[in-house]
Amino acid sequence: MASSINALVFEDFFPTMVDKLGAEGFMKELSNGFQLLMDREKGVITFDSLKRNSELLGLQDMSDNEILSMLREGDLNGDGVLDEMEFCTLMFRLSPLLMKTSKYLFLEAILNQ
Repeated sequence: MASSINALVFEDFFPTMVDKLGAEGFMKELSNGFQLLMDREKGVITFDSLKRNSELLGLQDMSDNEILSMLREGDLNGDGVLDEMEFCTLMFRLSPLLMKTSKYLFLEAILNQ
């Protein structure tokens, strides 16, 4: 299944990105990813915007049900779309190593403001 393979990619690359970019730089990159995938008019990631941009993520072979599952996984408030915070939270959840170090990343981001 495509999403399982991509989850492994996230686990491999996110900690390396944090090491190279620092917490603030990594969060900026997540924000850039959100901007790339979001519906420009609505300011959130919708089913249609994710489907339209799925090729950018290498997910062009995902079924509609898999895309909906991905949205449901990250949709914390139940509105059927992903706002930027939900997107960032989902990305952290895809990387167990980042979840373990998230307190450090949070503190580093605060101290660098």
